[in-house]
Amino acid sequence: MKKNLFGLLTLLLLAFGITTQAADDKEKEVKIKTSAICEMCKERIERNLAFEKGVKESNLDLTNKVVTVKYNPKKTDLTKIKANISKTGYDADEVTADEKGYAKLPSCCKKGGMKHQ
Repeated sequence: MKKNLFGLLTLLLLAFGITTQAADDKEKEVKIKTSAICEMCKERIERNLAFEKGVKESNLDLTNKVVTVKYNPKKTDLTKIKANISKTGYDADEVTADEKGYAKLPSCCKKGGMKHQ
């Protein structure tokens, strides 16, 4: 009887611990204004964010140039996400595009670039 009670108590504590841990790992969502212009920009930003540790999902809305990113705050943070976008060659809120990343962009994806036909 003591063994069964002890086993049940252990199981309950374990279940409580897993539930508490799951609540701590809640994902966060952030919206970041970018300098993206076209569908190629969207694909490039979303692809590079997918390789950022902790990023679960990203979606760039080209009409307002805002990327919505869902991420695990235990694995990454807003600064790293903005740095990823900057290194890709685009502005990310107040963080300006990295010069090397920007230089690698096709001319149509640069600020003031031609529109796609």
